[in-house]
Amino acid sequence: MINAGELNRATLSRQLLLEREPLTVQDGIRRVVALQAQHPASPYLALWNRLRDFSPSDLDAAFAQRAMVKATLMRITLHAVHAEDYRHFRGAMQPTLYGSRLGHRFAAVGLTPADAEELVPELLAFAARPRTSAEMQAWVEERLGSEKAGGAWWGLKAYAPLHHAPTDAPWSFGIRPSFVAAEAGPLPVGRTVEPEALRALILRYLAGFGPASVADVAQFSMVGRAAVREALRALDGAVELLQGPDGSTLFDLPGASRPDADTPAPPRLMAMWDSVLLAYADRGRVIPPPYRPLVIRKNGDVLPTLLVDGHVAGVWRQVDGRIEATAFHPLSPATWEGLAAEARSLTALLAGRETKVYSRHHYWWARLPEAEVRSLPL
Repeated sequence: MINAGELNRATLSRQLLLEREPLTVQDGIRRVVALQAQHPASPYLALWNRLRDFSPSDLDAAFAQRAMVKATLMRITLHAVHAEDYRHFRGAMQPTLYGSRLGHRFAAVGLTPADAEELVPELLAFAARPRTSAEMQAWVEERLGSEKAGGAWWGLKAYAPLHHAPTDAPWSFGIRPSFVAAEAGPLPVGRTVEPEALRALILRYLAGFGPASVADVAQFSMVGRAAVREALRALDGAVELLQGPDGSTLFDLPGASRPDADTPAPPRLMAMWDSVLLAYADRGRVIPPPYRPLVIRKNGDVLPTLLVDGHVAGVWRQVDGRIEATAFHPLSPATWEGLAAEARSLTALLAGRETKVYSRHHYWWARLPEAEVRSLPL
């Protein structure tokens, strides 16, 4: 049996949050599996939290060289992943993307999934070099007419195997996206999951986030639980079974890191939508249940958080060139000192990139309960 504290420390260890590791950007992304990338800054802040001597220019280069790619993948959201992982992740997500993007809204403009399958090869040929969203929509409109173009492009931009192409400073990708065809070779079509791809995704997930339940894997990927169970059965011998603190069955890789519950966990200033907050059905592994509605808002925003002793303890934002930290419960002087040190490092990182990161999300702070607020560094 593994207890709740050991589960938390296993996650922190796999996600490089017990200690910053001396890894390259590419090795770091392979270790943590995938980085949420809805906001262009988030992959950079996520790796700053995890890698020793992280240089944003190294991530710029990885995106420019397509060693790392940004695409619609798990949970039908934007993720940054290693290019070598993209094909398997995409193959595992195929039926989910098919069902979510070629359904009602696509049908509402008079199109069928068969129309999409016919359009995709031509669309990818057009996107052999980077194209702006306006160019892509104009291409669709030219073929289908203006009445169908909006719904058609909404479905195709997530369903077709497209990467986001780097466009602009400060975080490689600007607000207005550009797209380029994936370089992963022939990719699946239709609604059938690729069993080999799903098994590969599950093994990568367990390496980065295990131990985990069927529900956790399904939550991370948005692949149905039945398909996940079948894939795990096929992995018999490659995974081991553990009993969770509530008696549930958890799966993990044999010999994977599972530190003791009392292993020290340093404070961190986590990126908005950080993957560690969203990778489980039971988010209590990292987010205390009373704090969940404070940091995961109803519209899907996941605020930048304070991670203290491995658990969410508050939120942070950048105000007037400093880090403003809001703690949901009292923190020790040593913890505040640790957060101040992190704030100095983060402020230096942001000074060369964006001095108002996440500023459009500040309206959430007016809806937080009364709490201790400090301006960092002290």
